Amino acid sequence: MTRLAAVTGATGFLGGYIVDSLIAAGWRVRILARRAGNLPQLAGRDFETVQGDLSDRRALDVLIDEADAVVHAAGLIKARDRAVFRTVNVGGTTNLVAALNDCADPKRLIYVSSMAAREPHLSAYAETKHEGEKVLSTLRRGGWSVVRPCAVYGPWDRETLALFQSAVRRIFPVAGSRRGRVALIHAADAARAVAKLCDWAESGRIFEITDRRIDGYGWDEIASAAEDAVGGKALRLPLPAITVHAAAAANMLAARIMGRTPMLTPGKAREILHDDWGSTAERQPPPNLWQPQIGLNEGFSDTVTWYQEQGWLPK
Repeated sequence: MTRLAAVTGATGFLGGYIVDSLIAAGWRVRILARRAGNLPQLAGRDFETVQGDLSDRRALDVLIDEADAVVHAAGLIKARDRAVFRTVNVGGTTNLVAALNDCADPKRLIYVSSMAAREPHLSAYAETKHEGEKVLSTLRRGGWSVVRPCAVYGPWDRETLALFQSAVRRIFPVAGSRRGRVALIHAADAARAVAKLCDWAESGRIFEITDRRIDGYGWDEIASAAEDAVGGKALRLPLPAITVHAAAAANMLAARIMGRTPMLTPGKAREILHDDWGSTAERQPPPNLWQPQIGLNEGFSDTVTWYQEQGWLPK
């Protein structure tokens, strides 16, 4: 009988790729979704849907019933405040682990965290992803692994779209120092790593995943790759740290006035300005289990072509 993988966060950007990778690897997939309806990134895929969220114990019980592996990719990347982050990123993980502890059959749990979790002092997001990882130690039956992706990009992603929009506009803001390093990974590679870990027998490991440049890229390299992808040169505009912090503070104030959830917050500014978002070979999954396949230039070109075809960027 085909093995079953239960997935939270499947309706998110990376979650859609995880569903694809699991299906390609021969898994039957069941997802948790807050509401039934049109899911463009998952169109045409064959999967089951359980309606509910991480606060709904009944839905969690149905989601994991008879599952062989559980991929927990749900989580907030932006929120109004720390309490909202904690409710989902920590509370939601706690609820899922409680459901797994009460389940008759042990499951393998893969928690999709973030490289930001290794620097929990930087932001509420980083802190709550780190706390979410700690919850896994309370899993009494079955095994678990944590995947910490670096900056993930690819078709369907709206967060890194701004990077390519800057290249198109021929003005590329560069925040932080020139010694800063940022690791990157295409969503398809990140999703393959998650699918591979669903078959991995060991437990209790935390892995970072990046592309082949494990130590990451300088901002000039990232800007050059974005320029090549869109076909043109952009003026590099250095942004001093004080400017980034001021913009984040102003954005937070505007978001509160307008009742919106901001992406650029003081915490996010500290993440952006952090110098070391590279990794090391020792932190990566074993090479015989998974290796990245998509390089930066190929990945950026693929992403820009998709953006252009969807009308997200001009051709």
